Amino acid sequence: MGGRPDIIKAIVLIFAAGLVITGFTSIQASEDTSRDQEPVTVGAPAGEAVLNR
Repeated sequence: MGGRPDIIKAIVLIFAAGLVITGFTSIQASEDTSRDQEPVTVGAPAGEAVLNR
């Protein structure tokens, strides 16, 4: 049973490192916005009737 706390510490450390890496990559992904693209609208194409059911 002497080795169990070391294994648990290692698992917690790996999990924490994964959270930090995920946080940094999500921050970088949110900052990388392309200004060349036009906004995309989702809906019925112009000229077609929308069906309400």
